[in-house]
Formats: sequence, structure tokens, C-alpha cells
Amino acid sequence: MTRRADYVELKQTILALTAGEDDPVALMATLVCEIHHADDRFDWTGFYRVTAPGLLKIGPYQGGHGCLSITFDRGVCGAAARTGEVQIVDDVADFPGHIACSTTTRSEIVLPVHDAGGHLMAVFDIDSDRRAAFDSDDAAGLAAILAAVFAGAD
Repeated sequence: MTRRADYVELKQTILALTAGEDDPVALMATLVCEIHHADDRFDWTGFYRVTAPGLLKIGPYQGGHGCLSITFDRGVCGAAARTGEVQIVDDVADFPGHIACSTTTRSEIVLPVHDAGGHLMAVFDIDSDRRAAFDSDDAAGLAAILAAVFAGAD
């Protein structure tokens, strides 16, 4: 099975598990659990929630400890929140201002998460202990899952 097909299957599983749920934290916790355990490339998986203008606070996650707070002007998560664009970093050592919450992180993907009204509510962050672990298939698959759960898109 291809990675794209894996994401389609994962999305169906997540939609079945979250049907009827509207609490954002419960949805985040379920997504993190299912996504984190779906792929052995994923070393840390979690949400950073927008809690104030320009500020992200850690939300549900799996893996080692994460940073508690990240401002929009710092790190890969901040870049995703600030620009509204998916960030794929092949080698975190090459990313200016990378925040080293874990010394084992080698690559990272971060996606902005919008609610049904189109407002930024969080960023979704996955770290890997492998270099260049993420690509456009990951970005597309994860974006489809996040949109289906939080923005109501199919």
C-alpha cells in the first residue's frame, strides 16, 4: 500500500472514531493517538494551540516532553502559525531558530489547523528522529485529515 492510501485509510478510521464529537481537545487527543501510532517515522506528535495573539501552548501530544509555549516568531511551529503554510524541514539543524525541545529530532513537519470559520486554532507538529522523513504526500494526507475533522471538509 502507498503512503497516500495509508492516509486515506487513517482518515476513515479517525472520522469513525470522532463522529459526533465537537470538543476540540478530545478531537486533538484522538488524532494524536491514531496518527502517532500509525507510522514508525513519527517520534513526537502533537498540537500547539493558539491561546493568545502570537502564542502557542502545548496541547495533546504523544512522545517525550514538548515545549510548553512557543511564540509565532520562533521555531518551525511558529513559522507555520505565522505564515499559515505547511513547514517541512528535512534537517532541523538547517532551520534558523529551530527550537530543540528534543535532542533526537532530525526532521519535522508542521501544519496550520483551522476551525470551520477558517481561523487558526492550532498547529499540528510531527517530529522524526530520521532526517528527511516527510514529504508532500505526508503534507497532503495530514492536511486532509485535519480539514475533515476540524473544518468539516471531506
